[in-house]
Amino acid sequence: MKKLLLVGSLFIATGAIAHDDHDTNISFSGDSCEVEFQNDVRIKPSELEIFTADNHSMVFSDNGELLIDGQTLALDSEQRQAISDYSDSLRSQLPEVANIALEGVKIAGVAIEEVASAFNIQGFDSINELMADIEVEVENTFYQQGAFVMGQQSFNEFGENFESHFDEQIESAVESAMMQSMGSILMALGSELMGSGGDMQAFEQRMENMGAQIEQKVELQANQLEKRADALCGNFSTIAEQEQQLVQLVPELKNYQLFSYKQNN
Repeated sequence: MKKLLLVGSLFIATGAIAHDDHDTNISFSGDSCEVEFQNDVRIKPSELEIFTADNHSMVFSDNGELLIDGQTLALDSEQRQAISDYSDSLRSQLPEVANIALEGVKIAGVAIEEVASAFNIQGFDSINELMADIEVEVENTFYQQGAFVMGQQSFNEFGENFESHFDEQIESAVESAMMQSMGSILMALGSELMGSGGDMQAFEQRMENMGAQIEQKVELQANQLEKRADALCGNFSTIAEQEQQLVQLVPELKNYQLFSYKQNN
């Protein structure tokens, strides 16, 4: 996975979600985040499944049944309640990652609209269409065949798909928009220069102010998104602790923990 959510790292919320090319695990950046994904989870209305890269799985159904690699594991009432609480935690917290990613796409759209409006650029339609495609790609990454899917493998697939389908398209769309709108951009710049009475220093200041206004509008939303991501990191750390307690009760779940603590180098 190279870009868990270019939406989160390239477009906006630079602190929200990030990937370290020297590591194979997904990690959420920020001082408050101490965990990373090591397995994948599939959440359906009636069951929750955690599966590993080597095709082992555990499934917990809403009727309290636990299966490991298809074999039913007998549970007492304490174990069943602990797994049920853990399942509820994942169901309530994990979809927020998808929400943050999709919100990131929207913020990127706001940035594009602000720039286009400031310079009367008309050639951003292809970029807007591409942003819509990216939003669909994000949704398809997390929501598959009636289930919410998240984890290391799904992020890897997303990164590969994104790199093969969108990287060049984004670059091409931006270049095309700039070329199509060069006249409008030059006219807008000329108008701003004349509004400054030909004073280059005043013109530069006007342009800086315009850029600052756009940045402020987008950055406010991005900062709010980053706070949500930081809060989610804290919640994931809590779930990681819950997992460790669960493994103490049900040792058979040791290899199916969704989170691991990041190693400090």
